[in-house]
This record gives sequence, C-alpha cells and structure tokens, in this order.
Amino acid sequence: MIIKKVSLHNIRSYEDAEIAIPEGSVLLSGDIGSGKSSILFAIEFALFGLQPGQRGSSLLRNGKDEGFVKVELDVGGINAVIERGLKRGKSVTQDYASIIIDNEKKEVSITQLKNSILNMLGYPPEFIKKTNLLYKFTVYTPQEEMKQIILENATTRLDTLRHIFGIDKYKRIGENLNTILTRLREESRNKEGIIKDLEPQKERVISKKGNVAGIEQDIKSAEAVFLGIAEERKKQEEEIRGIEEKINEKKRYEQEIEKTKIVVSGKNEQIAKLEKSINETEKAFKEASAKFNQKELDDAARLIRENKSRLEMLQKERIEVFSKIKSLEIKKEEQQDFERKIFRMTICPTCLQDVGERYKTNIGIKIQQDLKEAEKTLAELLPKRNDNNRNIQAINDEILKLEKRKSELDILKVRIEGLRYDRVAEMKKEADTLKSDVALLNSHTSSLKSFVFELSRFERIFEAKKSELDRTKEKERGIEIRKAELKKEIEMLAREISELEKEINKKEEVKSKLIYLNELVDWLSNSFVSMMQFTERNIMIRLREEFSKIFNSWFSVLVSETLRARLDEDFTPIIEQQGYEMDYACLSGGERTAVALAYRLALNQVINSLLSRIKTKDIVILDEPTDGFSDQQLDKMRDVLQQLKVKQLILVSHEAKIESFVDKIIKFRKEDGITKVG
Repeated sequence: MIIKKVSLHNIRSYEDAEIAIPEGSVLLSGDIGSGKSSILFAIEFALFGLQPGQRGSSLLRNGKDEGFVKVELDVGGINAVIERGLKRGKSVTQDYASIIIDNEKKEVSITQLKNSILNMLGYPPEFIKKTNLLYKFTVYTPQEEMKQIILENATTRLDTLRHIFGIDKYKRIGENLNTILTRLREESRNKEGIIKDLEPQKERVISKKGNVAGIEQDIKSAEAVFLGIAEERKKQEEEIRGIEEKINEKKRYEQEIEKTKIVVSGKNEQIAKLEKSINETEKAFKEASAKFNQKELDDAARLIRENKSRLEMLQKERIEVFSKIKSLEIKKEEQQDFERKIFRMTICPTCLQDVGERYKTNIGIKIQQDLKEAEKTLAELLPKRNDNNRNIQAINDEILKLEKRKSELDILKVRIEGLRYDRVAEMKKEADTLKSDVALLNSHTSSLKSFVFELSRFERIFEAKKSELDRTKEKERGIEIRKAELKKEIEMLAREISELEKEINKKEEVKSKLIYLNELVDWLSNSFVSMMQFTERNIMIRLREEFSKIFNSWFSVLVSETLRARLDEDFTPIIEQQGYEMDYACLSGGERTAVALAYRLALNQVINSLLSRIKTKDIVILDEPTDGFSDQQLDKMRDVLQQLKVKQLILVSHEAKIESFVDKIIKFRKEDGITKVG
C-alpha cells in the first residue's frame, strides 16, 4: 500500500487542505501542535472509521457541522480513493462512506467500507471483527501506545501479541475446547443416564419373550379343548335339530287340530243356521198362507182400474173448466186495458178524428156490460173447478190405498211361492251332510290329539338338551374369551417388546455414540490439547526467537554497543549490560524510546514476514520516533531509516536534524488556528 494523496475538509485544525505524499522517505515537519499528527489520524479514520472510545468530535473542526477525509491509495497496482464524512447532530457521527476503485464509485455503509478495505489490504478474515491493531503495529503506532505495550503485564502483553500475530486462535481454540469438552462430558453423562437401564431392559425383553412362548403354549392347549367342545356342541345341535323336527311335527298336528276345530265350528254354525232357516221357513209359509186371499187381490186390481177410468174423466173436465176461467180472466184484463186506453185517447189513430167524451162514455158502458157478463160466468165456473179438484184428490187417495193393499198381497203371493216344502227338504238334506262331516272331523281330531300326546315328551327332552347345549356353548365362549385374552396379552407383550427393542436399539445407538464421545473426549483432552499446546508453544518460540533477534538488531543500531536486548518467554524486553539485566525504569528517556522504537520496528518485520499476503509491507509511518533521543541517537536514526527498506516511509517529527535524513519534506504551520501546508 502507498498513500498518494490526503484531502481534508473541516478536520481538526484544517479547513480545506490537500497533501500529496510522494514515495520514498517523507518528513512531516513543523512545530508541536502544527497539525502533523492530524494527517495520520485522518488516514486512520479514512481506512477504518472511528475507533472504539474515539469520539467524532475529536476529528471534526470546532464550530463546523460537517467534514470529510479523502485518501487516495495505490494497493498492489489498484488505484483506490476512500472517503468518509462526519456530521454534527446531538453528537458527531459518521454519515457517509464511499470507495472508488479504478474510477468506479460505490457508496457503501460504514461496515461494508471497512470490510472492503481489509479485504483489499489482504488482512486475514479474523481481523474483520477486530480493532485495527494489525494496521497499528504494521503501519502506524503512536509512540506512546508502543511504550504502553512494553509496560503492560506479561499476560496482557501476550494476549495482545497473540491477537496481533493472529495466533490468539489457539487460545480461543483452547477456550472453545474447554466449552466443547464440558458440553461433550455433559452429553456423555446424559447418554450414560439414558443407557443406564439398557441391560435390565434387555433382560425384560428376554423375560417377556419367555412369557409370550408360555402364553402361546396355553393358546394351543385352549385350542385343543376348544375343538373338543366344538365337536360336542355340533353333536348336541344335531340332536336338538332332530328333536325340533318332532316338536315342529307336534306343532303341525296342533295346528291341524285347531284348523279342524275351526272347520267343525263352521259346519256346526252352518247346521244351526240351516235348522233355524228350516223352522223359520215353515213358520213363515204357514203365516203367509193364512194371510193371503186371491179374491181380495183380484177385487183390488178391478177397483184400481175403475178409479183410474173415473180419474181420467175428471181430469179432462178440470182442463175444460180451467181453460174457460183463464180465457175469461184474459178477456177481462183486455177490456179493462182497452177502457183505460180509450179514456186517455184524444185522436183516433185510424181516422185521425177527435174522440169525444160521449163516444168514450158509450164505449165505457159497453165494456162494463161485458165485464159483468164475464164476472157472472166466472162465478159459475169457480165452484165447479173446486168440486172437480176435491173429487180428483179423493180418487187418487183411493187408488193409492188399493195399490198398497194389492202390493202387500202380491208380496205374500211371491213369498208363499218361495216358501214351498221342496226348499225345506233341500235344507234338511244339506244339514244331514254337514252333520256327517262334523262326525268325521271329530274322529280326525281325536287321532291328531293322540299323535300330539305321543310327541309331547320331546318338548321335555328338548328343554334338557337345550340346557345342556347352553352349558356347552358357555364353555366354548369361555374358552374363546380366554383365547382372546391370551392373544390380547400376546399383542400387548409384543407391543411392549417392540417398544423395548426400539428403545434398546436407540440406546445401543446412544451407547455407540457414547463410546465415540468418550473416545473423542479422551482424544481432545489428551492428544488434541497436547498437540495444540505444542503447536502454539512452537509458534510462539519461533516468533519469539525471530522477534528477539530483530529487536536486538534494531536496538543495537540505536544505543551504545555496551547494551544488548532480548525478549523473555512473555515477550518482555530484557536489557542487559555486561551480562546484567537492567530494569526498564532505570533506562534514560532516550533508551526507553529506543526500546519502544526497536520493539515497534521488530514487530513490523515479524508481522510482515508471518502474514506475507498483507499489502501494507511497503509503508511505515513513525510518529515522533525520536522523543528523548540524544544527538548521538538522532545521528543513528539515519542508519535506521536507511535500513528500513520500504517504498514509502512517513515520519512525523519536529526535530530539524531529521530533515537531512529524508528524501522529501512537507512543512506545516498554524496561522490563526488553521493549519497551512507549505
């Protein structure tokens, strides 16, 4: 990685500035507080954003609401421009981030930008979620932070170096391994708890299978008994069917007896009816013969004919009288109507002459005379009509009376003819036939009753056999129930055995897994742990040896030949003079700075050697690396800078003597609180 240009807007003491940084050794020169280190902070912010504990207000210029840093880089031949912005609200926060790679710009989130930069720089993936310690110890470390790591306790220093070297994974592996082992052991205990009753369950399966075999033998025995009882039941059912045939025969005879009784009863009823009919017929014949008179019947017929002849003459006479009366009544109405018309008439409709009162009077007199004649004739005819009506009614009544009597006599005559003695003889003959049939039927009934009596004994036998069959069926049902119970018991045992075998199979699997788990726990807790510890120890020994060698080399360049440096097992710097160890606190300020600088440069080389794929090997940034140096030590910085074989070396220093050691100088000055670049 090479830094080509840094642009600042409202960052710390800068309003707007653009600093082009060439390759080679470059010195950022200026008085203390002129804004040199601000360039380094801005570069770090552009690459990684605000660091944990760092506030945006420490970068944004006082009184300004927004600012940004833009850094142009060359990373392995790829030109990249990174920009981050700050914005003031309730607090100062990052609100903008973008990256331009080969003129293609992408606006991304803060996290995405950091990931993109770490990938671009070739940092290992595990550093994605860590702070940018790797950058600090390979590219730029403030001098005070380097001194601080030297003064840390051994455990903290080792953890920090493990983190930087990327081998803290072994410690994490160890911690994770303890967690895994704890879980594995817990799982092992759980599995042991699961299979603790495995052997008793196996014994239970064997026992239950033995029970099944015993029950199956019981079922076979029950089957044999069942077959015997079933055979006996069939015989009993066959006997009962024979007895039932006899009982059914008895029932048929009984039914025949009942039918015969019904027939006898019917025939007796017919005989009784015939005898009654004979008596009634004989009695009715005598009575009818006593009441019938042929002369009376003939006289009644003659009188009816005579009365009907007289009635016919009277009806003709009534018609004549009625016609005369009706004609007179019509004539009377016509005369009265004519009289009314004459008296209303004023002109004659025929001759059209006036009709006088005299003429009207004459006509009226004539009409009145005619009306009187008609009244007189009507008075004579009306009594005639009334007499005629009475005579007709009397004759009709007489005819009705005669016809009724004649009808009664006709009925008696017909009845007498129907009640002749030959009909009585036929009924007596029919009654004798029926009595003969009844005698035969009674004889047949007696025979049937004797058969029924003989067959009655089979009912008692049937009841006894039926009871015996019921007992046999009860035994059969009992054995069937017993068989069903035994089969049900076998089914239940089979299910229990199946469930137990499933559990046993599962527990056998658990047991196999437990064996594997125990072997795994044993291997992890013994072989793997030893291997990890051995690997980590060897890596740390190799790193410490290389680190110690390089550290001593750089330290020897910066101090007198009487002092030597090395690292102990905790990577703690040990300073020796003539074979005696010197306490770090007893060193001079320049010597302590030399220790920190040598540690920093050695750490840089070790990391770049170990992590060969990172793309920050071509740049080193040193911030006030000569703090407390004597003139003699400042002169030795020339050798240090010459031995640092990097494409770009950026130094921040206010020491004027350093200017002659570098290729390029960028000077900074502050005017009215604003940094100017010269």
